[in-house]
Amino acid sequence: MVMIYYVYILKCSDDTYYTGITSELWKRLEKHESGEYFGSYTSTRLPVSLEYYCSFANVEQAIETEKRIKKWSQAKKKALIDGEYHKLPNLAKKKFKT
Repeated sequence: MVMIYYVYILKCSDDTYYTGITSELWKRLEKHESGEYFGSYTSTRLPVSLEYYCSFANVEQAIETEKRIKKWSQAKKKALIDGEYHKLPNLAKKKFKT
């Protein structure tokens, strides 16, 4: 049996995003929503809503994707959530003051 892994983005009540990885998406979402992870990032920012997820058959690829997304700006995560993939390259560019 092939294991499926999900990378997901939750929107928290303070309009921040939380990115995670799991093999049981709906169970993990329930745990976030219930505050079961006491002291975690999401437990102090309830309620949360699932905004985005993608699936992987390869756990290493899923972990790499989660780590990459965690480093993204709020604007870049929002573009991904909204399916505005054409914006992603420009949002990756660093702005330098001149």
